[in-house]
Parts: sequence; structure tokens; C-alpha cells
Amino acid sequence: MKFTCQHTDTGSKARAGIITTDHGQIETPIFMPVGTQASVKGIHQKDLKQEINPDIILANTYHLYLRPSVDILEQAGGIHKFMNWDRNLLTDSGGYQVYSLAANRKIEEDGVRFKSHIDGSSHFFTPENAIDIQRSIGADIIMAFDECPPYPCDYSYAKKSMALTHLWLDRCIQQMNNTDSKYGHDQSLFPIVQGSTYKDLRLESAKYITDVDAPGNAIGGLSVGEPAEEMYAMADEVCSILPKDKPRYLMGVGTPINILENISLGVDMFDCVMPTRNGRNGMLFTSHGTINIKNKKWENDHLPIDPDGPTFVDRDYSKAYLRHLFAANEFLGRQIASIHNLGFYLWLARESRKHILNDDFADWKNKMVRQMNNKL
Repeated sequence: MKFTCQHTDTGSKARAGIITTDHGQIETPIFMPVGTQASVKGIHQKDLKQEINPDIILANTYHLYLRPSVDILEQAGGIHKFMNWDRNLLTDSGGYQVYSLAANRKIEEDGVRFKSHIDGSSHFFTPENAIDIQRSIGADIIMAFDECPPYPCDYSYAKKSMALTHLWLDRCIQQMNNTDSKYGHDQSLFPIVQGSTYKDLRLESAKYITDVDAPGNAIGGLSVGEPAEEMYAMADEVCSILPKDKPRYLMGVGTPINILENISLGVDMFDCVMPTRNGRNGMLFTSHGTINIKNKKWENDHLPIDPDGPTFVDRDYSKAYLRHLFAANEFLGRQIASIHNLGFYLWLARESRKHILNDDFADWKNKMVRQMNNKL
């Protein structure tokens, strides 16, 4: 994997770059649609390519390990062939999902014991088998196994958690060095910076991760309930340490405003379930604010969802029609809303890139943040 930083905005720390892998180029900043179970929920791969056109999507190690299973993915020839996706793909390590199973998991120095949310069966994730599973899945970018501390947590817990994440990272790297990709394309490991919202821990973790000299780096443990201001403060501190010649991935973030603010701090990559999850519930993101399409005020509005925003499939449908689909409980409504939101997120990332290259990102970002803060 290669990363080229093409330009940094003079009014902020925002960067435009290109990541190159064996499955093609990724222009940054980039938002990655979440395809947790080898599927971006409710959207056909054909529509994903034609209407949204992402360079990369994300899948989930924990879920794919449980279902369909590593054996089936290997027999299919890896996730790209299994889901008919010929572009880039990233898998997280399963650490966050294990974190979310607080009532059904036990953290040990060797790894994490947990029970499946599907059938209650017992499993054990270690740094080594997290790498092996991701080798079998076959994503282009794979994540180190980490522990994501809850928010809030006390300093002592955050420090022990960070130390465990670093210990596991060393084991992940060793396992990467002892194994090969199974499907003929290169796989790149990203370490994850942890440390909760404690500045000294975040800086210590960022320095540890920098010394590893991985192809790219991730920032985890944010967007887990902390105020946005704390998220931005931690991201800013970490980006001041992480190397400029490697891509920076802020995991699980976030709202359109969160994304713009973190781009301005020097983050390159994002993912979040919010576009599709909120879309299925009738919340639409637009360049002028958020819309609850279920509200009666849209019943007779025959204009497009976002006349000033991106152009894709939802231009064919009015707000009145989309409201009707939700009122009638038609699945098509949830599908159109999901495509709209994902398209908007990708448009926002691409417009950010355009303005970074034009060197006027900071002014444009401030204008967009004001507009998107409205509830329409």
C-alpha cells in the first residue's frame, strides 16, 4: 500500500491524498460505507457502484467470523469474490464488537472470551487469530486487535487498556510477519491509537503506534459517548504526532459535521453506520440541514430532497413521494433514503477534497457546518 499526500490546506490541517492498493486508488478524504456482513444494508452492489461509487467499503470481522464463517469465505476465494466486490475493502478487527458485548465477554491478557450474539456459543479472540481471520476474509486493509475502553472510564483503566492494546499490537505484527495473504493481493495492517480522552495517554499511544511504522494508522475509542469537543481535542493531539506520510483513519465517526471538523484536523478516512441507520428511520442529511421525512410538512413538497447537493438516484424522487413510501411502510423508501445519505456523505468527502486542492477548505467547511446544523 502506498499513500501520497497531494496538498494540505493553508487555512487548516486538512489533507488531500491518494491511497493505492492492489484493488485500486482511494482518493482522500474518504468516507467508507459500512458493509458489516458483506452487505451495505439494503443496497445492491450494483446500485452502490452506480449511484454512490465508493473507492472502498468496510466489513466486520466479528460478524463474518460468526456468519457465514471463515471456511465458507475461504472456499469462495475471499470476501471480494464472495460478495462480488472488485474494489478496496477494509475489515475492523472485531475489537469494537467485543467491547459492545460487555455483558457477555471477559478480557484477559491473551485475548477476549465472548459469547455469540446469535446462538450464545463461546469463542476466544486473540491478536493472532484476529489476524488469521482477517487473512482469510481477504480485505486490503486490516486492523490490529485492540481493546476499546468505554466512556467515561477512569485514568487507571484507560492506561491499562492502552497498554494491553500495545501488547496485542506487537503480537498482531508478529503474526502478520509469520503469515501470507491467501488470495494474491497485498494486505496492510493499521495499528489503533487508544487512551480514552486523556491527553497524555493519547500522545503516548500515538508515539508508540508511530514507532511501529505501519502503512497507515487508526484512531479508535472516540465517538463512544464523549462530547464532540473532546473528540476533536483528542483527534487534534493524535494527528499532531502520527506521521504525515501515512493515512489516518478515525474509526466510527460520525455525523457530517463531525467528519468535516476532523478533516480540518488532518484525518483522511472515516466510517459510520449513521447514513444507512438514520436513513432507514427517515432522517436525511442534506447540504442545508437534516430532514425528518416522516413529518407532515413534506406531504405536498414535490421538490428533490437536496436540490443544491449531490446528483444521484434520489433526484428522480420528490420529498412528497419519499414521505409517502415511509407512511406506506414500503421498503423502497428506506432504500432511497439510505442511498441518499450515503451519497451525501461521499459527496461531502469529495467536495472536501476539491476545496482542499483549491486551498479554500477552511472557509467552505465553516459555511457547510453552519448550514448542516439546521433542522429543516
